[in-house]
Amino acid sequence: MKHSYIDEYSGIDSFIHRLDPRIKIITFVGFVFSIVFTKPTSCLTFLLYGLILGILIALSKIPVRYILKRSLVVVPFALVVAAFIPFMKQPVGGYSLGPFGQAVSRDGLMVFWNVAVKSYLSVLCMILLTASTCFSDLLKGFAMLKCPQLIIMVLSFMYRYIFVIEDEFMKMKQAKASRSVEDSKWLDVKALANMVGVLFVRAYERAESVYLAMSSRGFDGTVRTIHHFQITAADMLFFSAMLALLIGAHLFGV
Repeated sequence: MKHSYIDEYSGIDSFIHRLDPRIKIITFVGFVFSIVFTKPTSCLTFLLYGLILGILIALSKIPVRYILKRSLVVVPFALVVAAFIPFMKQPVGGYSLGPFGQAVSRDGLMVFWNVAVKSYLSVLCMILLTASTCFSDLLKGFAMLKCPQLIIMVLSFMYRYIFVIEDEFMKMKQAKASRSVEDSKWLDVKALANMVGVLFVRAYERAESVYLAMSSRGFDGTVRTIHHFQITAADMLFFSAMLALLIGAHLFGV
């Protein structure tokens, strides 16, 4: 079975990939906070943020098509929620949609713009972080930054076995398709419900066996990798440059 991994391009040799995971986590999380706390009317600041992200994507050598494809999967969920905000505000100084009998307020449109641009830029930051860092190294970076160990362990097992569960479901789907002779939507829905129930039971049983296997091997919840991280001068230079760029973009936009 072919799967799409979030760290598919983590093996590329680029400046962004060679950075210490802790520096990348702090930098990109700080970038997201900078985006979130920017005023909605600071359009120039958002433009500069986009330019900085474009430069980082170019330095990472990750295909732009992959970045855009990933972002288009996540962003629609935020846009669907934000699409109704312009109609919830009081239509004072707004715009009428004529035959639809709805009025859109300027404040509502500003909130929609705020949610749309901030969510998209934030998603691009997280995609660049996860795509340029091996998932195990990313978890170890969070662990070294004192992230709760329970969260790291849950994320580790979730990412490791979600593909196994997906394989199980795809095999069940193929088996169902090979035995189907009637073209009935109701039968498809009924079969899908049965498949979900069976998949839940198989996932529960696999979780039990994995727990027993890991306990017998002395697993204590600590993420271990063969890489030893050490912050270098290049890491500090990148962090300082990003800090200066973000502050400069905020002040220039204001």
